[in-house]
Amino acid sequence: MGIHSALEDRFTHLVLFDTETTGIDPTREEIIEIGAVSITAGEEDSSFNALIRLSPSRTLPPFITELTGITAEQLDRTGIEKATAAESFCKLLEREDTLLVAYNAQFDLNFIYYLLREQGRTASLKNLKFLDALTVYKDRRDYPHKLKDAIAAYGLEGEVENSHRAVDDARAMTALLWAMAEEKDDLLEYVNLFGYHPKYGISGKRISSITYMPQGFRRDIPLYERARNESSAAQNV
Repeated sequence: MGIHSALEDRFTHLVLFDTETTGIDPTREEIIEIGAVSITAGEEDSSFNALIRLSPSRTLPPFITELTGITAEQLDRTGIEKATAAESFCKLLEREDTLLVAYNAQFDLNFIYYLLREQGRTASLKNLKFLDALTVYKDRRDYPHKLKDAIAAYGLEGEVENSHRAVDDARAMTALLWAMAEEKDDLLEYVNLFGYHPKYGISGKRISSITYMPQGFRRDIPLYERARNESSAAQNV
């Protein structure tokens, strides 16, 4: 169970999710696994995890099997169709005041968007709020910034499993979220605020409701304060 935080005061329902994919380009690659946990009042009340069959013409790159342990045979034998996956994921988003959370959310949301667009379900993403746990973590700790680094930094190795499998990583994010809220209860400030590497820019499709800010390795001022300062400066010009 997590601590009570300002995030819970604002949102009655949190969905933390992760995807495993065939690559990094959401316009060309496909989701092979979705894992998500639904949190109400600090407790997991439901979850969803599924392997997803590839399109008939696609093959699974060997390095993805090495990374995740997911094989082409598993996808063929136990994977569900994309339409079923999209429907099940969207059901998690039907409650009011839902916050959708991911680690490196820009990546996962782009893949989710293209999956739902193919199934005519992008309306499920409208009016949602988003939180990128990676953006928060980069404001808290020095490089490196992978999920496994965040788990280690907060001493969560014995509590969670970072297995490169979607539902395990989603549950790891839940523990990480509460640990970060306990350290500093400012997570609400990061809602709909995504940091990006100033050298590489924003990856994938921009999300219209998101404010994007370059986020380097300096941690002298939180990203949300920089965003407010820049907004105020722009209004005064």
